[in-house]
Amino acid sequence: QVQLQESGPGLVNPSQTLSLTCTVSGTSILTKDYYWSWIRQSPGKGLEWIGYITFNGIRWYMPSLESRTSIDRDTSKNQITLHLGSMTPEDTAVYYCAGEGDHGFDSWGQGTQVTVSS
Repeated sequence: QVQLQESGPGLVNPSQTLSLTCTVSGTSILTKDYYWSWIRQSPGKGLEWIGYITFNGIRWYMPSLESRTSIDRDTSKNQITLHLGSMTPEDTAVYYCAGEGDHGFDSWGQGTQVTVSS
């Protein structure tokens, strides 16, 4: 069973960079079975795809966020990381990591609340 757990700061100051970590268990992040995504949901809004990284390190980012987004991985720790720069209050959201397999997003973390405020 694939399990994902997000971790990171709950509060970020405006203009700072958010760094979140997703620890994956039950499978290797190098498996060809999954793409690993970061997704967020702002208050009162739907889910917004931030980007993903594949088993061989290919990355895709939502164009509206691409200039300030970086998704990386630490294979020794089986972790996926998200860095989102120049944070504003509009980036306040619950941030999720998710694994997308052949049948869609079938593995999700519980999500972590991130609030941008001074």
